[in-house]
Order: sequence, then structure tokens, then C-alpha cells
Amino acid sequence: VQLQAFGGGLVQAGGSLRLSCAASGLPFSVLIMGWFRQAPGNEREFVCTINWSGGSTYYADSVKGRFTASRDNAKNTVYLQMNSLKPDGTAVYYCAARFGTFHGSARPPSDYAYWGQGTLVTVSS
Repeated sequence: VQLQAFGGGLVQAGGSLRLSCAASGLPFSVLIMGWFRQAPGNEREFVCTINWSGGSTYYADSVKGRFTASRDNAKNTVYLQMNSLKPDGTAVYYCAARFGTFHGSARPPSDYAYWGQGTLVTVSS
């Protein structure tokens, strides 16, 4: 069971990045996927979640309208398109997976059984 996130990097405020998370060893098409982030000294916080088909998503207020989650079940990959990035978006971004029922709400990290290693996003001002 492995989730591998990549695509992070250094970007100027107002810029864009697309993160990817590839899954293996799991029945990806039935997984609920989530993105979280953790800034230095802060707790891990919910960013967004996407249901098994990609037809339903839910975003934290702080990223709503700027971030878009999507998935390609044929490629076992989930994406996070991040636009209009702000300096407070500097964090390690993690993808996570869980089974169960999709909730249009922010689930805590403890609800997710599987985690990727994280990818660092740095937004310069």
C-alpha cells in the first residue's frame, strides 16, 4: 500500500502548481481521497476531499475557489490544482486515502488510513 505525492516546489505568490498523488496496492476507484497540509509549527489541516468518482468534492474555506481536486481512476492518481497561491500556503502537502462514505465536510486526519510522504510547497511573497 503506497501513496506517493509529488509536484511541489517553489512558486511566487499568485502562481500555480499542480500536485499529483499516485496510489498503488489499493483499489483506487473506491477510495475517498483527501489532501492535507502542514506548515511548520502547525497541526496538519484539511485542504479538500474528493469522492470515488470525482463527482463530489469539498474544500476548506481557505482554498475554496482557488484549489481544484480531480482524479483519474484509470491512472490511480489524484490531483490538486492550486491557483492564486498565497504565502500562507507554504506547507508540506499530503495526500491521504480512506474507505467508507463520502462526507461533504472536513474529516480529521485520523479518519484517513493511508498517507503519502508529502511534498513541499513554498510560496514566496
